[in-house]
Amino acid sequence: MTGVPASAAGGSSGAHGAPGSAATSGAAPDSGSHDSGSHDGERPARGGKIAAAAVNQASVWNVANLLTMLRLVLVPGFVALMLAGGGYDPAWRSLAWAAFAIAMITDLFDGHLARTYNLVTDFGKIADPIADKAIMGAALICLSGLGDLPWWVTIVILARELGITLMRFVVIRYGVIPASRGGKLKTLTQGVAVGMYVLALTGWLATLRFWVMAAAVVLTVVTGLDYVRQAIVLRRQGIAERAAALEETEA
Repeated sequence: MTGVPASAAGGSSGAHGAPGSAATSGAAPDSGSHDSGSHDGERPARGGKIAAAAVNQASVWNVANLLTMLRLVLVPGFVALMLAGGGYDPAWRSLAWAAFAIAMITDLFDGHLARTYNLVTDFGKIADPIADKAIMGAALICLSGLGDLPWWVTIVILARELGITLMRFVVIRYGVIPASRGGKLKTLTQGVAVGMYVLALTGWLATLRFWVMAAAVVLTVVTGLDYVRQAIVLRRQGIAERAAALEETEA
């Protein structure tokens, strides 16, 4: 879910091209066909490459992208349900929870389908991380606006998610930061915690959701710092490798 942006994040990862993200980046191999215009026995003709790319490019209207579009459509619907009846009606909150749960479930499947069935598209690479951040951001802002969740929690989580996504875009020239197990656990914990706050819970369940959210915040901060560390190491390695390559070229 959240995964850097799995999206540039890396998804969820590189902006969502990073592993753990939901629509992933990648290209199908060339068909290797040759035409009469090619005189190189090892390299396919340029026209053959273009034709292969056209054949291997998945349609935008595939099931993985449709699930991503569904998440985007659910965002305004979720907000409307959250705020219906003044924002505190248990029935409307239950419907809002259902919309949020559907969005979280589709987040688990669209990236898996894209990787498994080669349904990768440029639209999916961009839309998937946007959908992830949109539904989580909408839920957090609504909860804080209604007074159910402190604003500092919303700010910490959203700042981390957006910051890591932007950082992935910055360092992608040096390599991709993969989604870690901690990052995946963070996404799961955030989803469970926010879902529990969306529901109108009372008693011990209300106490439990407080501790689940506390765990989500801790994981959010810790994994965010770890991604920053990985980005610094990746950048240093990339700069060192480029400098070494330049020295070899000059030699």
